[in-house]
Amino acid sequence: MPELPEVETVRRTLLKLVQGKTFKEVHVFWPKMVKHPEQVEQFTDALIGQTIHDVGRRGKFIKFLLDDYVLVSHLRMEGRYGLYEINEPYDQHTHVLFTFTDGTQLRYKDVRKFGTMHLFKAGDELQKEPLAKLGPEPFSPDFTVKFLKERLQKTNRKIKVALLDQELVVGLGNIYVDEALFRAGIHPERTASSLTSREVTKLHKEIVDTLQEAVDKGGSTIRSYVNTQGEIGMFQLELYVYGRKGELCKKCDTPIEKYVVGGRGTHICPKCQK
Repeated sequence: MPELPEVETVRRTLLKLVQGKTFKEVHVFWPKMVKHPEQVEQFTDALIGQTIHDVGRRGKFIKFLLDDYVLVSHLRMEGRYGLYEINEPYDQHTHVLFTFTDGTQLRYKDVRKFGTMHLFKAGDELQKEPLAKLGPEPFSPDFTVKFLKERLQKTNRKIKVALLDQELVVGLGNIYVDEALFRAGIHPERTASSLTSREVTKLHKEIVDTLQEAVDKGGSTIRSYVNTQGEIGMFQLELYVYGRKGELCKKCDTPIEKYVVGGRGTHICPKCQK
């Protein structure tokens, strides 16, 4: 599933492709993707005539900022946007067609059909699910060492499980939690409340630095991720532990191990993360 760096990369490329375009027609071939409003016809009718002024992001969600509405989109496992000419053929995995007045078409493809779309009146999107309960952005002033320490002290969950909770901090998924914990020298099964002030300070820094480095390199291409222009991310070349089971640690030459924590495949260096 794309995490913050991948979604941010998609946001940036989408902005270049669709900013200023106006919807002429919208066709939804898989109605279950539209979670709000309940009737797909309300979704499609409301979009017609709306212009895309900006493309934003909240956690792992993409936000299309329109005249009167905000379209909130989650890519899930395999979701992908692409801009095409209207006369180009589309395949069986294309589930939503957004046709613009200039003759181009934004297409949403999703092999697994797990992606979701919500359409809200502008201003309402932050008050309702799925955005209402999200924690702070890792790059925002609200995500401080003090905030992280206070939240971790209140839970006895394993630190990896806590960091995957989008109500704690948004954007972190399996890849970047494993990487940040390695960089901070913290074992993923440590109880969150057991971390010392020094460890929390280090973890906070590594969360921010890891995500920023990944954004700068266009995210990590693991399995099927590409951005909206078909380009792969390059941060996978910088990974220390994720996806490197059996390979030698880049810091101490100990073989990387993989096992399950909180139902998620987890990669560690047993020497660097005691």
